[in-house]
Amino acid sequence: MPPLPARPPTLRVPILADVERRWATSVRLDVGAILSVHRHGGRDPAYRTAPNGSVWRASCTPDGPGTITVVAEAGEIVARAWGPGAGWLLDRFPDSLGAQDDPDSLPIDTPVLAQLAARARGLRIGRSDRVWEALVPVIMEQKVVVSEALRAWRYLLLQYGEPAPGPVELRVPPPQHVWREITEAHWHRSGLEPVRMRTIRNASVVDVEAKADVLTALRGIGEWTAALTRSRAVGDADAVPFGDCHLPSMVGQTLIGRPVDDAGMAELLEPYVGHRYRVIRMCELYGRTAPRRGPRLAPRDYRNF
Repeated sequence: MPPLPARPPTLRVPILADVERRWATSVRLDVGAILSVHRHGGRDPAYRTAPNGSVWRASCTPDGPGTITVVAEAGEIVARAWGPGAGWLLDRFPDSLGAQDDPDSLPIDTPVLAQLAARARGLRIGRSDRVWEALVPVIMEQKVVVSEALRAWRYLLLQYGEPAPGPVELRVPPPQHVWREITEAHWHRSGLEPVRMRTIRNASVVDVEAKADVLTALRGIGEWTAALTRSRAVGDADAVPFGDCHLPSMVGQTLIGRPVDDAGMAELLEPYVGHRYRVIRMCELYGRTAPRRGPRLAPRDYRNF
């Protein structure tokens, strides 16, 4: 198998875009924190950050491939975009940063939550409006060590994603129909085992963009997968990914100082219905993690080359 392309250098100079849009906001938004849910590892071919705080993302939009960069500049959020999908990305970029989100209605009823909310003033729950691009990497993360999923995502984008328009070397995630064309050999070389491969293939024949509310009707997609997909694609601030190995422990450790299970997490989050994913995200970014008391699981690699 040929070696994977090297990671492109980080962008360090401003670049003129095909099109540009500015959005004035009264709150200093944390662009990096908001958009980081779409980053799948430090070597994600579809996502890059620059030293000035700008975020670069490639996406396969309904109008075609596009690249967008977003950065906070003196009371404004500036977005620049390239490619056939540039207009689509710019039209929706305020929503991708949570323009429709309402964090102020979160009830603050404990000192711990007040501290979290103070640190999360710039955090919003945005929406990408790309259900398929949110769904595939979440399926890859089902019941595995995260590094296995990141490896598979990177490998398949490098093999099947087209070069993104614009000045940065990114890869556009393949459109839905292309995932049906991935060969058995490339699935295997990605390190993705047959169960998740079949789940992605089965979902690829369904118009998931119109079915974000009923993803669990698809074989192999449960509550955890559907909740994380909804939180990223449609900005569902109440989506709770029950079944996660680490979230209950982290939420419990942050809110009450001790780990809990799914049932305990559900009880802790009950007062915040409508904002339960927001609280989870605040715990992820600014909370506490339980001390590790055992060895970490090692990534599996059963590929034969």
